[in-house]
Amino acid sequence: MGLFDKKFCDFCGDKIGLLGNRKLSDGNMCKDCASGISPYLVGRKEYSVAEMKDHLAQRAENKELLKSFNATRTLGIGTKVHLDDTQGLLLVTSSRKYKEENPDIVPFAQVTGCVLDIDENKREMKRKNAEGKEESYNPPRYSIETDFNITINFNHPWFDQIRFRVNQGTIEGRGTAENRDTERQANEIRDALQSLHTQVREAAKPKTSTICPSCGATTIPDASGRCEYCGSAVGA
Repeated sequence: MGLFDKKFCDFCGDKIGLLGNRKLSDGNMCKDCASGISPYLVGRKEYSVAEMKDHLAQRAENKELLKSFNATRTLGIGTKVHLDDTQGLLLVTSSRKYKEENPDIVPFAQVTGCVLDIDENKREMKRKNAEGKEESYNPPRYSIETDFNITINFNHPWFDQIRFRVNQGTIEGRGTAENRDTERQANEIRDALQSLHTQVREAAKPKTSTICPSCGATTIPDASGRCEYCGSAVGA
């Protein structure tokens, strides 16, 4: 086939216009069909047509699941982390009307960690002297710009992380009220997601039976370490 041969979308069958092709490893995809791909999926060209059809099917299921998603906690400023503690699901979005879109929903069980990194850019400020040349202040002065970034790691079939900036705009200055509030909210997001990961990991540990010292029953203690029969503390 020649470079300028007509190409057709392997998903909808429509002819693909000039510059409208989104190539896959063994086929072609029009830009309209490609708009349904998760924004967190990387390496589109490495996926086959069959794999991408599976991905789009998962995205359609995600859209249906979104109808029953009910945030019980919302963390963040611009980009927010919405947590549905009832169903054990989360999503990350900057949209206020996210149910009209299709942000990826991820089960708590797929969270493998959360990292906060603070990107601080320090630049020396200078002034012009009597000759019109730049020179340093004495003592030197600096302008500081800060960004708080969150990376959530996942064990997800289509992507392994979501990274976003907590602050809406770059923060100027150090120790300002905006800086402190943003750092507090960033820590809140990180701590909440790390806690989810710990809970999932603890729940996955095999449970062993023990003898309850109060009622003598052979029991598997619940999450709070209590007998499933009489409710007494069993201990470690």
